[in-house]
Amino acid sequence: MPDFKEHPSTYFVQDRESVDEMTRLSLQDKMLTTGMGGVLPELADPGQLRRVLDVGCGTGGWLIETAQTYPTIERLVGVDISDQMCSCSSAVAEVAHLDTRVQFQTMDALRILDFPDASFDLVNQRLGFSWLRTWEWKKILYEYQRVCRPGGIIRVTEPNILAAYQNAPALAKLNALTLEANYHAGRLFANRSDGITSELPILMARHGCRNIQSRVHTFVYRARTASALRFSEDMALFYRVARPYFQKWVNVPDNYDELYQQALVEMQSREFAVTSTLLTVWGTPNDQSLLRQGGLR
Repeated sequence: MPDFKEHPSTYFVQDRESVDEMTRLSLQDKMLTTGMGGVLPELADPGQLRRVLDVGCGTGGWLIETAQTYPTIERLVGVDISDQMCSCSSAVAEVAHLDTRVQFQTMDALRILDFPDASFDLVNQRLGFSWLRTWEWKKILYEYQRVCRPGGIIRVTEPNILAAYQNAPALAKLNALTLEANYHAGRLFANRSDGITSELPILMARHGCRNIQSRVHTFVYRARTASALRFSEDMALFYRVARPYFQKWVNVPDNYDELYQQALVEMQSREFAVTSTLLTVWGTPNDQSLLRQGGLR
């Protein structure tokens, strides 16, 4: 288990509020929502939801788009440990005239979600591996069940770490470094590409969720397309802001800068292509009385 003397936020980028990381998160948010086919593509009737919570909301893009897509949702709350993230997200919601329905609150979800029991119809988490370590999943899943109403939905989306690259050997080496760092940092249950996704349905079932379903989202980015350009921008920023994280957890190769520059060239090649996947797993909370009594703990 790694040393606990680290930044109060467990997010993998220590300077999360830098311009580069704020830009990257906003870009990534839009890219993922578009690639997944919308904010809630697997739900038959999201319009029936009335109260939604997004945990680790970052720049707030998913929550704001959910509010715009489903105007019948009455209350949407995003929580994040970063004051600046929440302030920026609140400003965007106000400009979009959504501030009467959409709220952002600074909160450390790893301590407690400061809401009464059964407050929300849907609890959403996307890319939680960026701030969750393996030993924290049990607590967070119980907390999601506590604040989710009976019959509500707990929805978690996480990535396979390794992507399949065409004509991009330098980028593939950087991707392998990402896998290794995440494993040593305690964010993966196994040193494999599916080190999170293979465990998600098991974790949710083990820690009380029921009626579990899943859906794989496959992203294919081909050279010179709009989606590939967004992917390239994301990767260019990611491998810049993630370097201190890599240096903390793995032996960074001496030619890291050379690999980075070569990866930028590869992503502009006419032959470049990449395939990556995400897994969404969702289920309903277990009996609230058992959770309150500690019967599932």
